[in-house]
Amino acid sequence: MDFNALYHANFKLLDDAVSDWSTLVKHLADLKKDAEDDLHKAANAADWAGVNAQVSKQFIGKTAGEFGDAHTQATTIYKILLDTRDELKTFHQQLTDAVSRGQKKNLTVVDAGGGKFTVMGNTRPDWGSDPSGNKSATNQKDVDDLRDEIQGILSKATESDNSAKDVLTAIVDQARMGFSDASYKDRDSAAAAVKEADELAKLAKKNIDDLSVKDFDRLNAGLKKYHDDPLFSERFAKDLGPDKTLSFWANVSDPQVAWDVNHERRDQLGELQKNLGLTLATASQSDTADMTEWKRRMVDIGDQEVGGKRGGLLGFQVMSNLMRVGDYDDDFMKQYGKSLMETERKFTHDGKHTAWQRMGFSPYLNHMKGDSGFDPLSGYLKGLSNNPGAATDFFNDDFIPKDGDHKTAVSNFKYLFEDRHWPHESNSDLSRGESTDGYDNLASALEAATTGHPAGEIPTQDTAPHTKEQAKLFNAIVSSVGDDPERLTGHSVMSDSMGQIASEYLPDINRATTDVSRDSEDWKQIEKLYPIAGADSEVKHRDVSKFLFAVGQDPRGYAAVEVGQQAYMSKLMEYHLNPDLPADQRFSQDQETTVKYIAQRSGEVSGILGLGRQEEIAKPAGDKDHDFDYSISQRKNAISGGVGTVVGVGTSFIATPWVGAAVGGGAGTATSVLLEHIYKDAEGHALEKAADEMGSRWQAGLQKNNEYVAIGAQEAAKRYHLSNVDDIGTWSREGARQGYINANDILQGQAPGSRTTS
Repeated sequence: MDFNALYHANFKLLDDAVSDWSTLVKHLADLKKDAEDDLHKAANAADWAGVNAQVSKQFIGKTAGEFGDAHTQATTIYKILLDTRDELKTFHQQLTDAVSRGQKKNLTVVDAGGGKFTVMGNTRPDWGSDPSGNKSATNQKDVDDLRDEIQGILSKATESDNSAKDVLTAIVDQARMGFSDASYKDRDSAAAAVKEADELAKLAKKNIDDLSVKDFDRLNAGLKKYHDDPLFSERFAKDLGPDKTLSFWANVSDPQVAWDVNHERRDQLGELQKNLGLTLATASQSDTADMTEWKRRMVDIGDQEVGGKRGGLLGFQVMSNLMRVGDYDDDFMKQYGKSLMETERKFTHDGKHTAWQRMGFSPYLNHMKGDSGFDPLSGYLKGLSNNPGAATDFFNDDFIPKDGDHKTAVSNFKYLFEDRHWPHESNSDLSRGESTDGYDNLASALEAATTGHPAGEIPTQDTAPHTKEQAKLFNAIVSSVGDDPERLTGHSVMSDSMGQIASEYLPDINRATTDVSRDSEDWKQIEKLYPIAGADSEVKHRDVSKFLFAVGQDPRGYAAVEVGQQAYMSKLMEYHLNPDLPADQRFSQDQETTVKYIAQRSGEVSGILGLGRQEEIAKPAGDKDHDFDYSISQRKNAISGGVGTVVGVGTSFIATPWVGAAVGGGAGTATSVLLEHIYKDAEGHALEKAADEMGSRWQAGLQKNNEYVAIGAQEAAKRYHLSNVDDIGTWSREGARQGYINANDILQGQAPGSRTTS
């Protein structure tokens, strides 16, 4: 900061800027509220269909979110400008006061050019003598003190000005398009984040032999505190660099290299892995030129040996373990996945052999419990489970293109789900037995890829309808399991994700059970009965039956689909029994036909699941009834801890049991009443007791399903004060019973409807 610039500072322009930003923040706050309350909520409540359901609704949601980000960024900029303006005014006043005090001591401050200054004493002939007889002279200590004081003021002003410039530039550079969501209460907090990033990066770049336990603790604590901070994360990743990032984790996680750290902090390596991974994930979202280069370089060195002290590790093996947590940038994940699969092809000779097999003395790269981390596909797939967009593209991409000996392309999905020779994995916590994390992470990634939301979550109002690519992948899963059910039953760890996937494609599944040709005129009525906003997966009845039978053999998979189907059925009843439903949206003008049709297809789905449950219980070491009941009772917690379901999408559209129309899901609706019965029965093991009394799980399941379907239908009728509630209950029981019976016939290869009694 120049002496003259601060001493003669005119703050009018800066005052005007602060005032303008204050006004802008207030306007953006109003726009943010309008966008959320009027634009976003209205979009969620609208009746979307076709392209509008897939594009417009999602676009509106993102646009509304941009107003929120704009307000956040403007608020941060305003606070930084305000802090900086006030500080510079303070420094200006301090400088003015210092110069004034110097003048009283006959000292003059002169601008020396180039930002420098000189303090000079005023010595004149007419000055008197001091008591000792010496001529008055300027006190050198006064000169030095004033010089030091002014230099201190200018240094602090320079630091204030430069830090403001650095953080403002960093915030603006975060997003190439749109606005950054980086939020800071003042300039000092933003500057502190950047400073901490520089210091922690220096620690991570240390020679591994010089990294102390104290350094480890400082790194872990700092990354834990700041891993969600955009400025910190970008600065830390940039300072450390891709190569040093990989060598750091390869070394610090290896007890034969970092012996002291592993001996003293072995139980905290997983936490450091998590904090480092989250930091890098946040950094990857930055659009700065430095991070763009960082991501390109990380992909390029994936198939190269990492600069670890022991050697023998590739970049993909190390980086994939840091991807297990956090939401990494979509484009980065896509490019990383393409390059990783190219390396997989090379190492496995086009999938003919196993690769990435860990040997006895190889280091564990994953310390977050689970597999050893030696197979890079496991960590990468876990990363995809948090990144739906990249996951969908990845699985639909080709592993082996159509050329040479291949008449058809082999997709990444087919290779990983059907063909890959997965390496035998041990658990990183050194517990005995093989790890099944590879298959579990594959299923989680497929859950994200097919549903459009991170695995383990329930869709919300903002979850977009299924795209063609998502629906295509669901079709591939169902067809694959239909061809060979052991692809799922042989790896039961995948069933919870498969159950969640199925619960979000119940309109497609129920459509498939109708056996109506899509080319026929009758198909238009099926589309009215089971409306779908997004793309239809076009799954086949045979494949759906085998898929559900396989899913039903796992308690978690069974619970997800069974609870979902009953909820979906009740929503359909509530939707189609509505007297105000326009005639051109009705499946049939005859109420009995509609109720029986819905009940029969729902009964078939539940019947197949029940057969899967029975199959598992009959095994010598299979899960028992109470395991299935427990999973159903826990499903209540999965859907926001209530008896209802999430409401969204539109007022006349039925999507899935979790995201549907306002006609289902809220407290007091047919859905909520039915689910309360289901949860209560599960907690009391009602089906198990009924089976003991009847001597048949099949009969018990049939009776319970009939009861549930009737409750859903009758509660829907009561909502509209229909006079024929009892008739509707009878029709629904008849339809559900026939559908449940059909399930057994279908799995045995018989035509549905060939029997009308059990």
